[in-house]
This record gives sequence, C-alpha cells and structure tokens, in this order.
Amino acid sequence: MFIVQFKAGFFDRRRVTGAVDRTSRRALSRGGAFIRTSARSSIRTRRRASRPGQPPSSHSGLLRRWILFAYDPARKSVVIGAAALNGTRRLRNPVPSVLEFGGEARIGKRSVSIAARPYMRPAYEKERPKLPRRWAASISR
Repeated sequence: MFIVQFKAGFFDRRRVTGAVDRTSRRALSRGGAFIRTSARSSIRTRRRASRPGQPPSSHSGLLRRWILFAYDPARKSVVIGAAALNGTRRLRNPVPSVLEFGGEARIGKRSVSIAARPYMRPAYEKERPKLPRRWAASISR
C-alpha cells in the first residue's frame, strides 16, 4: 500500500507523453489546415493565365482542390502541398512543381518554359508568424 501511494506522487510518463503527442499532432494539423486554406484562396478562378510571380490561375479547379495536408507520425511533422494526380504517364516535372518553382512542361508534343507562379511558399510565409501563438494556445489547455 505504501509503494502505491508513493508512486501516485509521480506523474504518469506514458499518459503525459500521449497527451503531448496528441496536442502537438492537433496543433500541427491545424497549422497545416491554415496554410492549405491560404494557398487555396490565393489561386483565383479565371480563364486567362496569371502573371509570373503571382499565384497561378485555376481554369478547372483541380490544383486548388488537390492541395492537401497530412500529419506524418514517423517524423512528427506536417506535409502540405499539391497531391500527384493519376495520369497516363509519369511526368519528369509535375505541373504543381513547375508552377511553384518554374521550369519546363510538355504541352502536347512540345516543351514550354513556364515562369514561377508560387502559391505554397507565400501561403506558408503568410501563416508562419501566427503558428507559435497557435502552438502555445494548444499546449496551455
């Protein structure tokens, strides 16, 4: 009986670690959701192409719809970005990557050089100052 009472004075490491993991997972997921929302809202729906340096225009809505985020439990981090779409062939430079960083893409049988139209980096930079406050608010609960 004495040992049980003595152990009660210490914290349960497994329970505390589990609570911290749950809280950090929730905070990271929320941060990923905010960055995803910011990236999606920066992409305008219109017929004409955007100017280089501006977020890309969405003609069909696919790019905006396929910006996703996921929590990676192995690395305890969040991955945010455009998902690879199923295509008939593997592209050397996937379209979302070419839009973000610039490069060459194939249109039909010809290669076209496309200037960078970043959308993920500006979304991250916009949300980055808010992330520490959200993290602190989630841990203090």
